[in-house]
Formats: sequence, structure tokens, C-alpha cells
Amino acid sequence: MQVVSNRVRAAADSFEPIRRFYFHSRYAERRGEPAICDFTFGNPHEMPLPGLVDAIRHHAVPHNKDWFAYKASEPEPQAFLAERLTQELSLPFQPDDIALTNGAFAAITVAFRLLLDAGEEAIFSTPAWFCYEPMLLAADVVPRKVRLKGERFDLDLSAIEAAISPRTRLVIINTPHNPTGRIYSRDQLVTLAEMLNRASERIGRRIFILSDEPYRRIRFDGHAFVSPATVYPWTLISYSYGKVLLAPGQRLGYLALSPLMPSADKQAIRDSLFAAQMALGWCFPNAVMQYAVPDLERLSIDMRALSVKRTRMTDGLERAGYEVLRPEGTFYLFCKYPSGNGDRFWDALADRDVFVMPGRVMDVPGHFRISLTASEPMIVRSLPVFAEVAQAIQTGQQAAE
Repeated sequence: MQVVSNRVRAAADSFEPIRRFYFHSRYAERRGEPAICDFTFGNPHEMPLPGLVDAIRHHAVPHNKDWFAYKASEPEPQAFLAERLTQELSLPFQPDDIALTNGAFAAITVAFRLLLDAGEEAIFSTPAWFCYEPMLLAADVVPRKVRLKGERFDLDLSAIEAAISPRTRLVIINTPHNPTGRIYSRDQLVTLAEMLNRASERIGRRIFILSDEPYRRIRFDGHAFVSPATVYPWTLISYSYGKVLLAPGQRLGYLALSPLMPSADKQAIRDSLFAAQMALGWCFPNAVMQYAVPDLERLSIDMRALSVKRTRMTDGLERAGYEVLRPEGTFYLFCKYPSGNGDRFWDALADRDVFVMPGRVMDVPGHFRISLTASEPMIVRSLPVFAEVAQAIQTGQQAAE
């Protein structure tokens, strides 16, 4: 007899490749060992930002009897974030446009349940963050995946348009994009907005965008960022502080509504936010993290040091024969194996204590992802290994031929 619900079984099947990798792989056996070079997930491998510790410690001291009482989206951080987002994105946010959440995971979950009924469809581009599909399936939503285009992994707007059906309700745009590091241009987003307006009129219902922006402030070379919320009124923004603070275990984020959204639509969503967050398991940040928002907003991962890591890893990998898509944002490098079977390269790297995120868990088996949150000693130890493995496998292939 079946015990687990169909929706969770579907989510589990979708998530199985990454679950297997994290819990039942060679990486799982070695994870946490100080001897390995760990480039897999966006976890910290050095001590936290000092300001993060100070902020949490300071705001953990209670000021009154209600300091640790239930907290929904509290007015003070809402007002603070509305002001900061107005400055950052050049849009006139109001406090009620922002729902504080326990990370972007919760923001995305709330958005799915707010906008989509069972059996409706959401479109996203692949390769993608490996949680979109299981999260959609857990909400009884039908995922529609389209491939990014070409060697630079651009948005394929024609493919998105072709995937739209009468049951389409949402398009997910992740910018800066995980895993490729691409930041989509204003021109691309304007063309997408125009297409979604036409499609919404054609199918007789509004298609929304969920703009997933947790890496919005992690950008290289002064690269500009444009949120879809500035060009398409029916946009919701999901954001996480876990990336810019490099503290994914301290759950803090928000779901924000584009101020350009028509008043009636925006008010309907505002009126439903609390019910959605409560019914989905109290998807609010804890009290201390909400109090700390103004202090945390001023902190950031060291972009200068991250840029140095990016250049060092990119140059070293390219010299060794790997193709690297130089990221415009995020803290990842998206790389292509020089030749041959990706699993063979991955195993050869693992044999030498270097672990990367295999592309097969994102349905791109010829690629792999590197997280630049690895420590400097890991980078120093790994670069000769990448070169050695590429040389050894290519030499072996030539000998076999």
C-alpha cells in the first residue's frame, strides 16, 4: 500500500540525482574532510563575516517580553527593505510589497502556491538550480523545461514562447543564473515581457514571472543588473541573504511584488501573503534575523577576493584545456570537460581529492560546476590536479585511438 503522497513521490524522483550525490556518493563519504578540495555547493569554507556574528549576537539580546514572540513580516524590516529596494532597483516599493521569508526557498514556495493551482504549468530554463522542479511537483504543478541557447546559454525566448499553453501561469527567470553565471540584459527581458504580454492576451489569462535573484549583488566587472520587475509589471522577486552573506544556514529572504503591478492584482496578492506563509508552515524568518536586517544589509561577501578567485580558476582551467564560461555574476564557474565521458573526469578528480558538482545532476553531463566559495588553499591544491587529469585522460584517449 502506498504511504507517501503522489506529489512528494514525484518531487523525490526529481530530486533523486542530487540526493544520491549528497548522501550516497564518493563525495558523501568524504564531505567535511579537511584534506579534500570541495567545489560542490555554495557553502563557506572559511570563518563567517565578522559583521554577521556581531549582528546576530547584538540582536539576540531581548529588549522586551515580546522579543521572541511570533513574528510575521514585521513593519520595521518591511519599511527598511522597501526603501533599500527602491534605491537598488529604481522602483517605488512600498512596505506591503515585501513579505519576509525564511530564505529564498520559502519565498519561492509561497510564490508557487500563491499563483498556481494543481495541474497548471510553470516554465523554466535548463540547466537550472536543481530544486525548481521538485518544488513545483510538490505543489502539484507541471514543470515545463526549455533549454538555454548556444554556447553562452542565453535565454531561448522562442522556446519559452513555444512552451506556453493555456495552462501556463508562471515563467521562472533566474538572474544572475545558477549554474552559468549569466546576467540577462534589459533587451532580452524587454523582449520576454512583450512576448508574455502577447501570450497572456492569447490564452486569456495573466502569465507571471518569478524573478529568482539571490545572486543579484554578486556581480563581476561592474556588470549591470536589471530585474524583470522593472520591465514586466506581473513580476514577483525572490531573494536570499544566504548568498551575499555566504551564510546559507541562517535563513533570511523575502518575496517582493513589482510596484508596477496593477493595483487590483497587487492588492489581491498582498491580502493573501500572510495566509500563504502561515498555511505553508510559518514561512517567516525568526525574530533575531528580522531585527538584524538593517545591519545585515550592509554586509557582503568580499567581491574583490571572489574576483581574484574567479580569474585564477578560469585562467588555470583554460590553460589545462577546459572550456569555462566566465561568469558575469554568482560565485560559480560553469565548465566543460575537455573531452570524453564526464563521469570519467569526475572520478579521476575525486581520486585526487578534488570534488566538483557533476553536470549530470543538472542534466548537462558534459559540464561541471565549481563553487568559488572554496578556500584559497583548496584552489592552490586543485589547479595542478585539474591539469593532470585533463592531460592523463587525453593521453589515454589518444593511445586508445
